[in-house]
Parts: sequence; structure tokens; C-alpha cells
Amino acid sequence: MDVRADASGRDAIRGRGAVVAALMLSMALAALDSTIVATAVPQIVGDLGGFSVFSWLFSGYLLAVTVSLPVYGKLSDTFGRKPVLIAGSVLFLLGSSLCAGAWDMASLIAFRVVQGLGGGAIQGTVQTLAADLYPLEERPKIQAKLSTVWAGSAIAGPALGGLFASYADWRWIFLINLPVGAVALWLIVRHLHEPSRVRVPLGRVDWPGALAVFACGGVLLTALVQGGVAWDWLSAPSLALFGTGLALVAVVVLVERRAADPIIPGWVWRRRTIAAVNLALGALGLLMVAPTVFLPTYAQSVLQLAPVAAGFVLSTMTLSWPVSAALSQHVYRRIGFRNCAVLGIAAAALTLFAFPLLPYPGSAWQPALLMLLLGATLGLFQLPLIVGVQSTVGWSERGTATASVLFCRQIGQTAGAALFGAVANGVLASRLGGAGSLDSVARSLDDPTSVADPERLRRAVDAAVDWVYVGAGCAAVAALLVLLFVAPRRFPVLQEEQQTPQQDQLSPTQQAD
Repeated sequence: MDVRADASGRDAIRGRGAVVAALMLSMALAALDSTIVATAVPQIVGDLGGFSVFSWLFSGYLLAVTVSLPVYGKLSDTFGRKPVLIAGSVLFLLGSSLCAGAWDMASLIAFRVVQGLGGGAIQGTVQTLAADLYPLEERPKIQAKLSTVWAGSAIAGPALGGLFASYADWRWIFLINLPVGAVALWLIVRHLHEPSRVRVPLGRVDWPGALAVFACGGVLLTALVQGGVAWDWLSAPSLALFGTGLALVAVVVLVERRAADPIIPGWVWRRRTIAAVNLALGALGLLMVAPTVFLPTYAQSVLQLAPVAAGFVLSTMTLSWPVSAALSQHVYRRIGFRNCAVLGIAAAALTLFAFPLLPYPGSAWQPALLMLLLGATLGLFQLPLIVGVQSTVGWSERGTATASVLFCRQIGQTAGAALFGAVANGVLASRLGGAGSLDSVARSLDDPTSVADPERLRRAVDAAVDWVYVGAGCAAVAALLVLLFVAPRRFPVLQEEQQTPQQDQLSPTQQAD
């Protein structure tokens, strides 16, 4: 933040506003990249080929973001947020440029991994800086703005991807990142000024731990993403990956215990507050698979909606979520962080369990209404937990704590996709006599004439998605139990969180004076 000891209040506010604009632009890059590519896949495959491996356009990016989060969190605590965010932004823009020039599917997947390594720095550091810039009582403002960015990206991403793919060229979905990212980067360089801190030699950074985390996370996430898709769960490749992943977990534990300053310190699990939020947001990632992955298929297959209309059914959740998050401060200030989250996740569980009660085939407004309610409940759940965790740690631990909860949410989402995919495939196989799977449903949406009995398929998809939502409801109940029996009643908020943004930016000597 562009705040100095002799700056006026107006200059301080202007400087903070410029940094917030940069954070929102940076977050928009990462958020759009999760949605804009999906609608351009047919054009990308038609140009580059590689249909059998195109799913790695998403899996590769997700893997890179997830495994890099804890590393960037620790680096931002060690070297400061600004250098990590700048490096991540440059890496993301480099990956975007390379993706635009990809010559085949293999090169595009490799460059998407580069993008993901930059995206991990953006996601974690932006959330950490949001807590650095604002004191506790003002943090819902910036978090609501960031939530709005995610909501807007969820709606605008598919539309922009379709427009570029249809009327320009699919490469523009990556090239558009360059001017937006350049503006964000300039604002960060120009206006973000952190207080001077003790420089840490590069040799003291836990590079072996970082490498071990990368390897372990990459292997286990690959096993979860590709299991049941590229190979059977009990096949040799799957068992080999899981076995290697478990061995690497032991390596990570061994390396981190011996490290003087580990990438994943033990306190992120020893402190009840952070451990509980890690588990609760892991469950959130798990349950989010139901609406984000399976609801569009339900809307198109069961409700017979066009893709655009199916997207609208899901978008109602992204409309209510940021509004609820912005208003959550009025709730948690009265009843506390934990109780506000308990209220939200309990209502979310009831909403998820209500989905199987919808009539068959039903109308589009019915799941749309449930998604509107679900977004409102999850806004009361997620934001108080993130703000609460960030308020229990000081500057030197905030990046690691924030990355920890985001990492667990990503892991939950990856595990949920694998788990609920297996559940849906099992139900489809049972209802269709062993011949059904999510792939066959996708093919039927592209070519309805390929299905011998469309009504039977519709009912099978309805049953499969119902069971997925039951599983998501169980994940919400698990999060509720974690909050009730693991999380403390009152989060141990640090007194220093009451400092003004100007005080936060002063050096320790200036604060003492």
C-alpha cells in the first residue's frame, strides 16, 4: 500500500484503492482462467488435436495451483507479499503468452502448468494482502469485492470464451490476459509498498521441503484426477501412483520435521482454530463439486435446457454468495466467527439434502432457487472462517495460514471430483445395466440420437445427481461437526489486528514511537 509516515489520509486511501484495484484485476485473471477455457475446448481440439488428453488443460492447471499454494504462502511470509505477487503475475503472463503460441496439445498442457504455477501465487497472495491492507472490522469490504470478482468471472468466463472461439480465435482467451495483467502489475509495482523487513538468505529457505511438497501433491492429485478416467481405480497405474504418493507423504513429514523453517510448519495443524478451518474448508471444496460439476449436466440432461440456460441455473449461486459474504460481518460481529459459520453450513446441509426432493423432471426455477439459497448459506460459512483465521495470526504467519486453508479447499475439490464421479458412475451403471457412465451422458448431450432410450437415461442421470447431492450434504454435516467439536467457541483474535492500515505499514520502530 502506498502509505508513508508523512502521507496524508487522502493519499493513503488513494494508494490503498490503487492496490485493491490491482488485487481485483489479478484475481480476475486467475478466476477467469478457470472458466474461460471450457467453452473453447471444441475449437482448441479441432485446431491442435489431442482429444484423448484435453482434460489435462484443466487438470494440469489445477495441479500446479494446488501444490504451489503452500510454497508461495511460506515465501510471502519470508520475503514479503510484493515480490511473490510480482513473480507470480509475471509467471502467469508468461504462461499465457506461451499458451497462445502453443503448436500442439502437449505444448498447450505444459504451458497451462506454467500458468498454474503463477496462478497459485496470485490466489494465495491476493487473499493474504487483503488481510494486510484492512483491519479486522473492514476486511469484509475487500473480501466482498474479491467474491464479486469470482462471481462475475463465473458468469462472464464462459461467454467470453465462446465469443473469442466463435468470432476471433481461441488463442485470444490467453492473449486477453496480457493487457489486463500488465495494468495490474504496474499498479502493484507503483503503489504497493511494504515495510522493510529482515532479509532472509535464499539458502535458508526450505527448498527440499518445497520440492517434496510439489512431488507429493503432484503424484497424489494425479492419482485422484485420473483415477476412474484414464484407468480403473484398482489398476496398476492407480495403485502405483497412490503407493508413491503415500511414500512421498512420509518423505514430506521427515523433511519438514528436520527443517529449521519448514514450508508447511506443524503449527497449522497443532492450533485448533487453523486445523478446524483447514478441515471445514476441505469439506467445502468437496461439496462444491455437486453444483459446479454435476448441476450443468443435470440441467441439460434432465431438464432439457440449452447450455446457456443451464449455466444460468448455476449462476444464481454466484449471485447470492458475494452478497451474503458482504453481509456476514453483521452476523459474526454479534455471534462470533464460529457460530456464524455453523449457521451457514447447517443451512447449506439442509439445502443440499433438499435437492433429491425436487420433482422429476421439474422446472428450471426449482434448482435455481436452491442454488440461490446455497450461495447465501455458503457466504455465511466461508468468509467468517477465512477472516477469522487471518485475524488469529500476525503478519509473519498470515501467508502460510491463508495458503493452508486455500490448499485444503483445493484438495477437497479434487478429492470430491474423484469421489462423486465414482458415485455418479456407479449409479448410472446400476440404472442402465452396466452400460452407463458420465462419458456416455456427455456423448448423449452432443448427439441425442446415440441414445436408444432417452427417458431411461434422464431418470438415471436424475438418480445419480441426487446421490451426489446427498454426498455433498454429508460433507456439509462433516464440516458442521468439525466446527462444533474441533473449533474453539471464540477465535483467539490478536490485539494487533485492531491497528489501522497506516500503522500496519510502519516499521516496528516507527510503531513503537
